[in-house]
Amino acid sequence: MTDNNTPQPQPALAQTIGGWQIMFYGLGSMLGAGIYALIGKAAAGLGNAVWLAFLMAMIGAMLTGLSYACVGGRYAKAGGAAYVTQRGLRKPLLSYVIGIAVMMSGLTSMATGSQAIIGQVRELFALTLDDTVIKLASIGVVFLVGCVIYRGIRESMWLNILCTVVEASGLLFIIAIGVRYWGSVDYFQSPGDTAAGGVGSGITFALIMQGAVLTFYSFIGFEDILNVSEEVKNPAKNVPFGLIGAMILATCIYMAVAITAVSVVPWQELAKSDAPLMEVARRAAPWFTGIKPVYGAITIFAIGNTALLNYLMGSRLLYGMSRQGLLPAVLGSVHPVRKSPHIAVVVLFGIVSLLILSGSVKQLAESTVLLLLIVFTAVNISLVVLKRRPGEPRGGFEPPLLVPIFGALVCAMLIIVRVQSAITSADHAQRPAPLIAGAILLISVVLYFALKPKNPVVVEE
Repeated sequence: MTDNNTPQPQPALAQTIGGWQIMFYGLGSMLGAGIYALIGKAAAGLGNAVWLAFLMAMIGAMLTGLSYACVGGRYAKAGGAAYVTQRGLRKPLLSYVIGIAVMMSGLTSMATGSQAIIGQVRELFALTLDDTVIKLASIGVVFLVGCVIYRGIRESMWLNILCTVVEASGLLFIIAIGVRYWGSVDYFQSPGDTAAGGVGSGITFALIMQGAVLTFYSFIGFEDILNVSEEVKNPAKNVPFGLIGAMILATCIYMAVAITAVSVVPWQELAKSDAPLMEVARRAAPWFTGIKPVYGAITIFAIGNTALLNYLMGSRLLYGMSRQGLLPAVLGSVHPVRKSPHIAVVVLFGIVSLLILSGSVKQLAESTVLLLLIVFTAVNISLVVLKRRPGEPRGGFEPPLLVPIFGALVCAMLIIVRVQSAITSADHAQRPAPLIAGAILLISVVLYFALKPKNPVVVEE
């Protein structure tokens, strides 16, 4: 006979993701629509030397990426950064704040992305829609994405692969039509060059760092892999393979796109263009007359993929933090058939819907980079502690101790540069992001003390 009083084991997430799938997951997270506008903004500061900003951003991102590859191989937990911070530093308040910061970065990205999709559809089909219809349609987009994630991780990964192939094709097309222009300009020419100093005299370390803070946004996404690592087959091998592979591919594509853009269009014009890569395509491929609707469709896929992966990440983060005891236990529920954290999926839908209806998401989204840089610093420091602690398990990929040390220093330096820029810049638009990021951290602290978790899990095997 079965004892009805015996507690039944909780359903767990299913390990179904392979190495190539997790690489597409990471690549899809990074190759968002942001790169299409970032090229022009970065060129305004560095001119033809815009590739230096991507190179510096890649170095900073790769240091942290290697740390994340190590962490994902060691501790395949859906809580991601919150779990690692708790395990390494054993400070529940810090772990809670880190988890909320990661979640807010994803939620604001979803809220802005869903509205951007409707905006692209409106422009593509020349529709007239008022703000209320746009918001309701945006909530509809989030609902559809949520249905896919509720359905299961396998379906979510296949949709991600489709979207990643489409968004990568737009960037690869730019490279293909513009590669014949390579070598036509001096790639060290910058806006600050003087006649006495010659080409490259205007390039300073501070200028490159400011450009890196901007272009660092295009590398954000690799960290999402940590939150789905619990569903990866053989994570010790496949998480490092997928994460590092995705970062290498993204870097190659970004560097090639940056060189192509300034080779085809003078950087002065590139900086003023609202759609810099579309301008590159117009000049390099004048025969392609239908480029605007094609790139509009690619943008929809790119933004949609970002929304999908942020939703996926957020649901796993809530699930993982719940299993740690940092959030209510109900959020750790897993559907017995679909093997998805269905309660977390529904809760996220409600939060994102409220953000969309609030109408004040854009400024929140601008604080995303700063919040994630804080998270990256905490994860790097946690890995330093874990690598030095006796008895901690080792993964399939173990970078030297200097990697997380330098990763923490680079991320901290980028934070300082961004905050200093907000304080000293004459551009008032620079100031809201650090203030909003600080407000989110403060609210997280208040929430922690208001809903103080009891006995958070330090080590969960």
